[in-house]
Amino acid sequence: MIIVTGAAGFIGSNLVWTLNRRGLTDIVLVDQMDSTEKFKNLQHLQFRNLIAPNDFLASLDSYKSASIVFHQGAITDTTLSDGALMMQQNYDYSKQLLSWCQQDHRRFIYASSAAVYGDGNNGFAIEPQSENPLNIYGFSKLMFDRYVGQQLSHAQIVGLRYFNVYGPQEKHKDRMASVPWHLMNQAHNVSTMRLFEGSEHFQRDFIHVDDVVKVNLFFMDNPSLSGLFNVGTGQARTFAEIGEILQKLMPFASLQTIPFPKDLEGKYQKSTCADLSLLYAVGYHGPWISPEDGMTDYYHHFISHGGYRPVLSA
Repeated sequence: MIIVTGAAGFIGSNLVWTLNRRGLTDIVLVDQMDSTEKFKNLQHLQFRNLIAPNDFLASLDSYKSASIVFHQGAITDTTLSDGALMMQQNYDYSKQLLSWCQQDHRRFIYASSAAVYGDGNNGFAIEPQSENPLNIYGFSKLMFDRYVGQQLSHAQIVGLRYFNVYGPQEKHKDRMASVPWHLMNQAHNVSTMRLFEGSEHFQRDFIHVDDVVKVNLFFMDNPSLSGLFNVGTGQARTFAEIGEILQKLMPFASLQTIPFPKDLEGKYQKSTCADLSLLYAVGYHGPWISPEDGMTDYYHHFISHGGYRPVLSA
């Protein structure tokens, strides 16, 4: 049995979709169905059960046969002002889940975030001097990374610091969805793609969700590997460049600049670029999907399936 938390979310649902493509269906999905859009991420998937996070913790004895947990669940809203809630969900809950895994030597692969690096002025290597989060979300992820680093385990523990992920199944994220999603949506709604002022200077390491899933499954297929790893492409592209790539796919849409939101001032990473030396050192070498190919694939899903994964063929 496989456990996937955050399974109705963006990365979690893509992970389950790919596990299904491998023929794996004995999967328990853990998620809070707090959005009426989330069910659309699950309707074409095969799994054993869907259960809320707190109900799952209360019934762990029912899932003793689980051999591996993909912990993708978290509050990801970087503008959330309730720090106690963020720490409870992203830190305390994760500790309880890890403890359960360690009791019976279950493998544990979890989602961290490049938000731990803050403004990136000290680089993106997995080193203490690089870690300086700008918000409580990044802090909650960093605290759990550090907690994991203090644990001794006889089973695999892998932390993956995701950079700027985009691709199918993120519609429910609303404001926190990727820049490509917002630009495609705007183009088809109002024939205009809006970028923040200064977007020619804002750089991100954009990584397609398929590549993120591949990294997760690489560690699933290599149970002897443990550690903390960055998951990006190692290449940064500006928001303006992404707008230009999408404009070639949607020539009917113009590009427009808008003022930078005041509530994001001081909480916004101006640049991200993954240091992949540790990931490469354990044998993962990609190749990575380029933004040009990734945006084209994503646009196909947007047009053909409303931004969702298609039904799996038999």
